[in-house]
Amino acid sequence: MRDYDDIIAFLGEWGPFQRLIFFLLSASIVPNGFNGMSAVFLAGTPEHRCRVPAGANLSAEWLNASIPLEVRDGRQVPSRCRRYRLEALLNFSAAGLQPGRDVNLSQVEQEKCLDGWEYSQDPYLSTIVSEWNLVCDDDWKTPLTTSLFFVGVLLGSFISGQLSDRFGRKAVLFATMGVQTGFSFLQVFSTNWEMFTVLFVIVGMGQISNYVVAFILGTEILGKSVRIIFSTLGVCIFFAIGYMLLPLFAYFIRDWRMLLLALTVPGVCCVPLWWIIPESPRWLISQGRIEEAEAIIRKAAKMNGIPSPAILLDPVEVEHVKAKQQKGMILDLFRTGNVAVITVMSLLLWMFTSIGYFGLSLNTPNLHGNVYFNCFLSAVIEVPAYVIAWLLLRTLPRCYSISGTLFLGGGVILFIQLVPPSLYPLSVTLVMLGKFGITSAFSMLYIYTAELYPTLVRNMAVGATSMSSRVGSIIAPYFVFLGAYDRFLPYILMGSLTVLVGILTLFLPETHGSPLPETFEEMLRIKG
Repeated sequence: MRDYDDIIAFLGEWGPFQRLIFFLLSASIVPNGFNGMSAVFLAGTPEHRCRVPAGANLSAEWLNASIPLEVRDGRQVPSRCRRYRLEALLNFSAAGLQPGRDVNLSQVEQEKCLDGWEYSQDPYLSTIVSEWNLVCDDDWKTPLTTSLFFVGVLLGSFISGQLSDRFGRKAVLFATMGVQTGFSFLQVFSTNWEMFTVLFVIVGMGQISNYVVAFILGTEILGKSVRIIFSTLGVCIFFAIGYMLLPLFAYFIRDWRMLLLALTVPGVCCVPLWWIIPESPRWLISQGRIEEAEAIIRKAAKMNGIPSPAILLDPVEVEHVKAKQQKGMILDLFRTGNVAVITVMSLLLWMFTSIGYFGLSLNTPNLHGNVYFNCFLSAVIEVPAYVIAWLLLRTLPRCYSISGTLFLGGGVILFIQLVPPSLYPLSVTLVMLGKFGITSAFSMLYIYTAELYPTLVRNMAVGATSMSSRVGSIIAPYFVFLGAYDRFLPYILMGSLTVLVGILTLFLPETHGSPLPETFEEMLRIKG
């Protein structure tokens, strides 16, 4: 009995139709790259200090001395959240006393920034932080903004599969692209932090749903040999291209509202793809819409210049394809002790790898040097990481490949704390090398997880572990937030977790060279 891949084998693997689908679906991922990381610039925290009212009758000496010094990263710098009590300064100034000479500043009472803050406009003209004063007592709102975006991503990853199973891949793909673009546009008109954040959650839901459905649609339309390239190099590299565009947009547009408006334009440009990208014939067959599925396959054959058979979809074969699309239950991932251990280890692997990936990506503003160049480097390093991951998947065992890249990523991150402050280019190089290793590992997890589990629960296993990675992305902004208290603490935590999960990976089954398991018995026969 032929399955779906055998039915469409006459189309070939890499004809004009497959090339068109490959590149258009990959291109639809580009907006995901900059929407996922846009918080780096939208929620950037510029240098700031307490504002002294313009009407305060302070001498120039007391105005310059109005901000106390504090130790940050081993240097004495002006405080961001405290000032000397204004009433006392006015009295000293009126009496003609001089700071430091006549008055010991260490004995002057301090107070909070009662009149707001002054923000540096280098490198950002404005961000949501400077717009709504998300600093000092409200600095917790900045990482929460990014975390809530990833809460939306978590919700979107949970519902996208069910929606696409019910309403079709194509309809949900373009609906979620519309949600991502439309609500990003609405964010431009946010009047407060609460409105911005609620809209950001919805953008996150659309962002991941678009990514997941494009991934599913591509793997269902493309043939076996192209499918792996699409799922590793195709969507990943176009995601990286979107990520690379983000710092370029942000460099030339430094106002957060105008930047967000510019970032919605590529999403609008994807609208014409509705008339080019077809629905998944696999899904149409599962819904009993045989004529529509046949029409798409025959159109693909015509585009490839290949004659199609007179009888394309035999009713018996259609029932066979529909039967193979049955799914198990979530409890099947824990049905035996061994399967449960593999599932728990896989969930931890995805979560800790996600913390490292998003932690390093979101931490680029805290690196020495130009924030735009550092963000661009962080995006560029992903391209060779994806290429290396693809080569490793073709040639080496999965466990050693994933574990080795995690050891590389985690190990170099731990070394950052040993680098002297004067050698900041070396620190940036180590961060990028760490990002390279973790990104390589992250991109291999989809294929590895799909190879671990039997057909009955394969999609469910990938979905569950992917949701675990979303939990990691929700936690990651708080790892970055710890850098405000100790510059090396985020690297120590992320490096330690990455090395730990690299060790854990060595105990998982090895799937390289093994056929995909169809049953749980075949799954448990995989060596490991």
